[in-house]
Amino acid sequence: MRRKIFLGGLFLLGSLMVFAEHARLTRSGIIIVGSGEHVRAFEPFRGTIDGGQGYADAVNRYKKTFGDAVNVYCMIIPTAVAIYCPDEARGWTKDQRSTVRNIYGRLSDSVKAIDLFDTMDEHASEDIYSRTDHHWAPLGAYYAAKQFASLAGVPFADLSTYEKHVIHDYVGTMYRFSRDAAVKNAPEDFVYYVPTDVDYTTTYIRYQLGKNRKVVGEKEPEEGNFFYDYEDGSSAAYMTFMHGDTNTTKVKTSTRNGRRLLILKDSYGNAIPAYLFHSFEEIHVVDCRYFTKNIVHYVQKNDITDILFANNAGHAYAAVTHQAYNRYLEQ
Repeated sequence: MRRKIFLGGLFLLGSLMVFAEHARLTRSGIIIVGSGEHVRAFEPFRGTIDGGQGYADAVNRYKKTFGDAVNVYCMIIPTAVAIYCPDEARGWTKDQRSTVRNIYGRLSDSVKAIDLFDTMDEHASEDIYSRTDHHWAPLGAYYAAKQFASLAGVPFADLSTYEKHVIHDYVGTMYRFSRDAAVKNAPEDFVYYVPTDVDYTTTYIRYQLGKNRKVVGEKEPEEGNFFYDYEDGSSAAYMTFMHGDTNTTKVKTSTRNGRRLLILKDSYGNAIPAYLFHSFEEIHVVDCRYFTKNIVHYVQKNDITDILFANNAGHAYAAVTHQAYNRYLEQ
């Protein structure tokens, strides 16, 4: 439970300061709180308390399909509004926690749920979400990956063993979404972490997109970097991981434990795999919007032992997500 104290127009959330008197809603529907370098922008959540049945059904279907041969995990990732929205702005968003926990309550007992709310609350005073982008920050993904690795019973490397990289003067998608000058004038550091003491190779199948970002073809598998470099000031810094979403990715590591992970994700999931190179022999990453093959054949061909659903709460609530996951079982 978060400890919240009101002091003359501002809230103290743990050691995090949120300037409630500056909470406002832009014409485009983006919530903005704080001022100056403390500005934070986030999207409202639109889900209802009893929503998400389709997502739970899809996850359960995967577990039923693969049975005891594959461990299935469900990680619904909170978005920033669930962690940082002050009481004064709660009328502009729905209660995300009740929706997510409703989905968890509908999962089969054989699916392993990963509830991140307490973890995100505990670390809310750290830079676990970007202030100027709709994604979480790589540090938030680290804490989530740590919780998953513990549940999965695999090794996990402490963040102190990683190499820290910083992209300065980052302003992400929330300026484009809001067109609010306060967001543009509050750049932040984008900090990401590169694993050490583990060897890995990354292979991509790149998708070719046509109208409405529909997949019209794919390239032959090719090796590439897992991390891509962006200059200071680049608004594309979150694409550091795998250069974005429009590919299927396979990472082969020097870890030897017989465990091979498939991550089914949206863009929030992009920041997770690198924290698991010490945990799995292979990590396969599939985006919920672009995969074109039969997932049963893919799992069998690659001897997958573990499947992690890693979607942010908005995607988990949206019908298009569970429809895609069901289609992957059939196409």
